[in-house]
Amino acid sequence: MRRRDFITIFGGAAVSPLAARAQQPAMPVIGILYSVSATEWADRMAGIRRGLAETGFVEGRNVAIEYRFAEGHFEQIPWMAADLIGLRVAAILAGGSTTSVRDLLKVAHAIPVVFTTGVDPVETGLVASLARWQCHRRDPALGRARSQEARTAA
Repeated sequence: MRRRDFITIFGGAAVSPLAARAQQPAMPVIGILYSVSATEWADRMAGIRRGLAETGFVEGRNVAIEYRFAEGHFEQIPWMAADLIGLRVAAILAGGSTTSVRDLLKVAHAIPVVFTTGVDPVETGLVASLARWQCHRRDPALGRARSQEARTAA
Protein backbone atom coordinates (compact mmCIF):
# COMPACT_ATOMS: atom_id res chain seq x y z
CA MET A 1 0.00 0.00 0.00
CA ARG A 2 1.31 3.37 -0.92
CA ARG A 3 1.56 6.17 1.56
CA ARG A 4 -1.02 8.32 -0.26
CA ASP A 5 -3.60 5.49 -0.21
CA PHE A 6 -3.02 4.95 3.51
CA ILE A 7 -3.50 8.65 4.30
CA THR A 8 -6.70 8.77 2.20
CA ILE A 9 -8.22 5.73 3.91
CA PHE A 10 -7.14 6.78 7.40
CA GLY A 11 -8.32 10.39 6.89
CA GLY A 12 -11.68 9.24 5.54
CA ALA A 13 -12.19 6.91 8.51
CA ALA A 14 -11.38 9.69 10.95
CA VAL A 15 -13.72 12.23 9.32
CA SER A 16 -16.73 9.97 8.65
CA PRO A 17 -17.99 9.86 12.28
CA LEU A 18 -17.86 13.67 12.40
CA ALA A 19 -19.81 13.95 9.15
CA ALA A 20 -22.43 11.46 10.39
CA ARG A 21 -22.81 13.35 13.66
CA ALA A 22 -23.18 16.68 11.84
CA GLN A 23 -26.09 15.33 9.76
CA GLN A 24 -28.24 14.39 12.76
CA PRO A 25 -31.13 16.76 13.43
CA ALA A 26 -30.87 19.06 16.43
CA MET A 27 -32.39 17.80 19.66
CA PRO A 28 -35.39 19.85 20.83
CA VAL A 29 -34.92 21.70 24.11
CA ILE A 30 -37.62 22.28 26.71
CA GLY A 31 -37.12 25.06 29.22
CA ILE A 32 -38.35 24.74 32.79
CA LEU A 33 -38.62 27.88 34.91
CA TYR A 34 -39.86 27.72 38.49
CA SER A 35 -39.62 30.26 41.28
CA VAL A 36 -39.06 27.55 43.91
CA SER A 37 -35.99 25.42 44.65
CA ALA A 38 -35.07 22.33 42.66
CA THR A 39 -35.07 20.13 45.76
CA GLU A 40 -38.53 21.39 46.73
CA TRP A 41 -39.93 20.27 43.37
CA ALA A 42 -37.75 17.22 42.66
CA ASP A 43 -40.73 14.83 42.77
CA ARG A 44 -42.71 17.00 40.35
CA MET A 45 -39.77 17.24 37.95
CA ALA A 46 -39.45 13.44 38.06
CA GLY A 47 -43.14 13.26 37.17
CA ILE A 48 -42.61 15.59 34.23
CA ARG A 49 -39.76 13.43 32.96
CA ARG A 50 -41.95 10.30 33.38
CA GLY A 51 -44.77 11.96 31.45
CA LEU A 52 -42.44 12.98 28.66
CA ALA A 53 -41.01 9.45 28.52
CA GLU A 54 -44.54 8.02 28.23
CA THR A 55 -45.01 10.10 25.08
CA GLY A 56 -41.64 9.05 23.65
CA PHE A 57 -39.43 11.92 24.81
CA VAL A 58 -36.51 10.78 26.95
CA GLU A 59 -34.24 13.41 28.46
CA GLY A 60 -30.76 13.13 27.02
CA ARG A 61 -31.82 10.75 24.26
CA ASN A 62 -34.19 12.74 22.06
CA VAL A 63 -35.01 15.84 24.11
CA ALA A 64 -32.92 18.15 26.26
CA ILE A 65 -34.29 19.97 29.30
CA GLU A 66 -32.86 23.22 30.61
CA TYR A 67 -33.82 23.84 34.25
CA ARG A 68 -33.95 27.23 35.94
CA PHE A 69 -35.02 27.49 39.60
CA ALA A 70 -35.12 30.94 41.23
CA GLU A 71 -35.33 29.49 44.77
CA GLY A 72 -37.64 32.30 45.90
CA HIS A 73 -35.51 35.09 44.38
CA PHE A 74 -38.19 36.60 42.16
CA GLU A 75 -35.83 39.30 40.88
CA GLN A 76 -33.89 36.55 39.04
CA ILE A 77 -36.87 35.34 37.02
CA PRO A 78 -36.65 37.91 34.19
CA TRP A 79 -33.01 37.13 33.38
CA MET A 80 -33.65 33.37 33.75
CA ALA A 81 -36.53 33.72 31.28
CA ALA A 82 -34.31 35.70 28.91
CA ASP A 83 -31.66 32.99 29.21
CA LEU A 84 -34.14 30.27 28.20
CA ILE A 85 -35.45 32.37 25.33
CA GLY A 86 -31.86 32.94 24.16
CA LEU A 87 -31.38 29.17 24.04
CA ARG A 88 -34.28 29.02 21.56
CA VAL A 89 -36.17 26.41 23.54
CA ALA A 90 -39.14 24.73 21.84
CA ALA A 91 -41.45 25.38 24.82
CA ILE A 92 -41.26 26.55 28.43
CA LEU A 93 -42.90 25.00 31.46
CA ALA A 94 -43.27 27.54 34.25
CA GLY A 95 -44.75 27.81 37.71
CA GLY A 96 -44.13 28.06 41.38
CA SER A 97 -45.82 31.45 41.57
CA THR A 98 -48.10 33.73 39.61
CA THR A 99 -45.29 36.31 39.55
CA SER A 100 -42.87 33.98 37.76
CA VAL A 101 -45.47 32.99 35.18
CA ARG A 102 -46.50 36.62 34.60
CA ASP A 103 -42.87 37.72 34.16
CA LEU A 104 -42.26 34.92 31.68
CA LEU A 105 -45.39 35.65 29.66
CA LYS A 106 -44.27 39.27 29.27
CA VAL A 107 -41.16 38.23 27.32
CA ALA A 108 -41.89 34.82 25.74
CA HIS A 109 -43.91 36.03 22.76
CA ALA A 110 -42.94 33.41 20.17
CA ILE A 111 -42.41 30.44 22.51
CA PRO A 112 -45.28 28.26 23.75
CA VAL A 113 -45.62 28.50 27.53
CA VAL A 114 -47.26 25.83 29.67
CA PHE A 115 -47.74 26.85 33.27
CA THR A 116 -49.02 25.50 36.54
CA THR A 117 -50.88 27.66 38.98
CA GLY A 118 -52.87 27.22 42.14
CA VAL A 119 -55.05 30.26 41.46
CA ASP A 120 -57.59 31.22 38.82
CA PRO A 121 -55.50 32.15 35.75
CA VAL A 122 -58.30 34.34 34.34
CA GLU A 123 -58.73 36.26 37.60
CA THR A 124 -54.99 36.89 37.87
CA GLY A 125 -54.71 38.00 34.22
CA LEU A 126 -52.51 35.12 33.06
CA VAL A 127 -55.07 34.21 30.39
CA ALA A 128 -58.05 36.06 28.99
CA SER A 129 -60.36 33.05 29.04
CA LEU A 130 -60.24 29.34 29.77
CA ALA A 131 -62.32 28.71 26.66
CA ARG A 132 -60.03 30.64 24.29
CA TRP A 133 -56.75 31.45 25.96
CA GLN A 134 -54.10 33.27 23.99
CA CYS A 135 -51.17 33.85 26.29
CA HIS A 136 -48.77 35.09 23.67
CA ARG A 137 -50.99 37.95 22.55
CA ARG A 138 -49.94 40.59 25.01
CA ASP A 139 -51.33 43.99 25.84
CA PRO A 140 -48.15 46.02 26.56
CA ALA A 141 -50.08 48.59 28.59
CA LEU A 142 -51.47 45.97 30.95
CA GLY A 143 -48.70 43.38 30.72
CA ARG A 144 -51.24 40.59 30.62
CA ALA A 145 -53.08 38.43 28.14
CA ARG A 146 -56.11 39.70 26.27
CA SER A 147 -58.17 37.73 23.80
CA GLN A 148 -58.84 38.96 20.27
CA GLU A 149 -62.50 39.44 21.22
CA ALA A 150 -61.54 41.70 24.13
CA ARG A 151 -59.37 43.83 21.84
CA THR A 152 -62.06 44.34 19.23
CA ALA A 153 -64.67 45.10 21.89
CA ALA A 154 -62.47 47.79 23.47
